[in-house]
Amino acid sequence: MEIKFNFKSFDPSEHLKNYAASRFGKLEKHLRNPENASVRINLEVEKFRQMAEVVLDADSIHLSTQEETNDMYSTIDVALDKIEKQLKKVRDKQKEKRRSTPDQFAPSPVSGAETAPESEAPAVVQTDMFEPKPMDVEEAVTRLQKSDYDFLVFFNAGTNRVNVVYTRKNGDFGLIDPGI
Repeated sequence: MEIKFNFKSFDPSEHLKNYAASRFGKLEKHLRNPENASVRINLEVEKFRQMAEVVLDADSIHLSTQEETNDMYSTIDVALDKIEKQLKKVRDKQKEKRRSTPDQFAPSPVSGAETAPESEAPAVVQTDMFEPKPMDVEEAVTRLQKSDYDFLVFFNAGTNRVNVVYTRKNGDFGLIDPGI
């Protein structure tokens, strides 16, 4: 991992450089390809303020943080803690994304339908039979608004196909036209 320092308004001691390099070198354990990673550390002093800006570029990740305290060593420590926290969060999201299974995208049961116990295979517990009435989309939306249901199946008189109009979470309406 390449670590670059930039010092502004002060001359750093060799101990400070070694301290920061050893502390930020610990980021390698969180990276998949540490040899391709680079960390840019900008350290600055203004009167009594000790500031650090850290930018990490690695594995298509770009993270940055800024920190300011009265002591440069504590500024480096706090900045490292922040960038580690960000890096762990990104890695956890990537791991979760890789672990996701197709089961997450399985359809959920229809509202109002009873669900079977988890130990048994799902079963159809209720069947409604009806003949969709021919109407246009506007009439279907009006009927859906007047009903207590979240969706309405109807025969679209304009396309001569069965369609579904449903209520979206934001209050608008959606139309499903299978095109068959």
